[in-house]
Amino acid sequence: MLQPSSRLRLVTLAALAALSLSACVVVPAGRHYEAEAVVVEPPPPQVEVIGVAPGPGWFWIGGYWSWVGGRHVWMGGHWEAHRPGYGWAPHRWVREGPQWRAEPGHWERR
Repeated sequence: MLQPSSRLRLVTLAALAALSLSACVVVPAGRHYEAEAVVVEPPPPQVEVIGVAPGPGWFWIGGYWSWVGGRHVWMGGHWEAHRPGYGWAPHRWVREGPQWRAEPGHWERR
């Protein structure tokens, strides 16, 4: 049996490992990535509670349904600093015959 301090240390190390293994992908403005086509229609968007912007010039980017591990998974929205000269094109799902293809959200030059 682990001592409480050892158990806390183990849980802390596991949490730090999980955080360090998570990835953040930055997509350059105007760049498009195509997802695989799926036959399962995405659910309606979830209602999100949008808090106060972290500062002037911040822009809310709404959440979207992503296809992960054979199912739709909600990816919550977040705040981003506005990019002068660019506008946000939100993530969307496009029907192509019996399939659906995701078009990821991206910044477009305006």
